[in-house]
Amino acid sequence: MVPRAEFESYYGRPVIKAPAWAARDIAGYFFLGGLAGAGSVLAAGAHLTGRGTTATAMKVSSLAAVSLSAAALINDLGRPDRFANMLRVFKPTSPMSVGSWLLSLYGPTAGAAAASAVTGRLPRVGAAATGAAAFLGPAVAAYTGVLAADTAVPAWHGAHRELPHLFTASATAAAAGMALVVGPTCENAPARWAGGLAALAETAVTEAAERRLGTVAETYREGRAGVLLRTARALTVAGALGGAVLGGRCRAGAALSGLALLTGSACTRFGIFAAGIASAEDPRYTVVPQRERVERRQQGAGASGA
Repeated sequence: MVPRAEFESYYGRPVIKAPAWAARDIAGYFFLGGLAGAGSVLAAGAHLTGRGTTATAMKVSSLAAVSLSAAALINDLGRPDRFANMLRVFKPTSPMSVGSWLLSLYGPTAGAAAASAVTGRLPRVGAAATGAAAFLGPAVAAYTGVLAADTAVPAWHGAHRELPHLFTASATAAAAGMALVVGPTCENAPARWAGGLAALAETAVTEAAERRLGTVAETYREGRAGVLLRTARALTVAGALGGAVLGGRCRAGAALSGLALLTGSACTRFGIFAAGIASAEDPRYTVVPQRERVERRQQGAGASGA
């Protein structure tokens, strides 16, 4: 019998080209966009329930986050006109095209909501803008997960079903953390609940993604990505527990819990980015899963034929 062949690539070269994205720009863009989108949802809830201080602070933070997110994206593109060129057409099948239009629509609504809240002028316009930003916010928070999963990068594409949900849960944790930092303790009950639910969802979705990825899940556990994602999990859980126990009574405890949630969310985005780059640079994570899928199909076809 001929022994089973071991995997080798052509001179050890990667099979696919790793994204040329800068981690600071694109992972930062993922994090800030999620913070902005989920923050607008919390801001609208605070606005509707009479939590005025939290509502104003969250509207301002969402505007700042989406502005920095757009700046990070444009910096990675190299020239501002490249972003404008993406608005020349609308292609529903392209996550990049849809995301560009989402940012273009969401940014002005977030700006109008923040301006009205800070100045106290045009309250009806401000309320309408708050509602529009909250309507667009979930899509802004989730679409970057779709964008990453639409690539050929094994650690991202292999988790294409879970990645948008993971990004949404991480964004919710970040927004809850921001609300704990900037809002008074008498107004932060919804943020404490949101932080706890986001921590549970993020943990569950991450485990589901790793199960689906199989061998490629090693990139989520090893190296720089492994350190970042373990840190993210610890900080997110600690922030959620701290918010639940201390957030309603102690201003310092609420702020520290919020900072833990924010930092954990940032570590999640940077960790997933690092896992994607690692999986693209190692040809084993491209070829081995393909061979495993072929073998499973062949076994299934043989079983059905028998």
